[in-house]
Amino acid sequence: MKRITVALVLVLLSAGCSSSDGGAATSSSSSAQSPATAGPTTSAAAPTEVPDPFRADRTKMVDFQIEARLIEDPLTISAMRTVPRHEFVPVEYQDQSYADHPLPIGHGQTISQPYIVALMTEALGVAPGDRVLEIGTGSGYQAAVLAELGVEVYTIEIVGELAAAADEVLQRLGYEVATLHADGYFGWEEHAPFDAVIVTAAPDHVPQPLIDQLAPGGRLVVPVGPIGAVQTLWRFELDSGGELVGENLGGVFFVPFTRLEE
Repeated sequence: MKRITVALVLVLLSAGCSSSDGGAATSSSSSAQSPATAGPTTSAAAPTEVPDPFRADRTKMVDFQIEARLIEDPLTISAMRTVPRHEFVPVEYQDQSYADHPLPIGHGQTISQPYIVALMTEALGVAPGDRVLEIGTGSGYQAAVLAELGVEVYTIEIVGELAAAADEVLQRLGYEVATLHADGYFGWEEHAPFDAVIVTAAPDHVPQPLIDQLAPGGRLVVPVGPIGAVQTLWRFELDSGGELVGENLGGVFFVPFTRLEE
């Protein structure tokens, strides 16, 4: 079992708080994985060019919400400029797609504030060809941003309706992402190890299976904290000795991590 060593390095989170794309409820420690109600699916190959009436809004979002808050990774910035966020937002909220706040996507869940998506994406430190696991598919937007980086994306969603809807949008837009309706606490061991793992809902502790599925030198970005309170966004890295060294990226507010009923 890998050990966790936490080195507190506080980084200012200038954008305030955000909800996540993930599921909701409480987190528990261990037990055998509950069976998924649907098997994995994989979307099509390459993003498809579609008419984009929101291009100017997306450019403004990146200029004033992302780059102005010191997100510097060129791959992350390019992905945020490219992915049509409005495609992942319910029709009734599409006019707010590029606003500086999270939006409801149904089932008590949200699509995260754009800055938080960019912050977590940059913190993963991935490169084209890396294998990334996302826990909490939600709308599918974070998975699309990761796919734009040229990484191999595996994403798990506990809410069946959200998993199906996200997979439909990802396929329609041509993003090659493997999706699974299951309990994300246990990760996706079949495709491990992962160069990076991103969790878009807040557990009250770091799930051990996600640590175990990290490759040497792998990164884990996860908000951790109690339900209904400000949580801490952590970036962990697995060192050569098998220890997980943590960096505190500041305070956030995510929906709670959901578990399947046992």
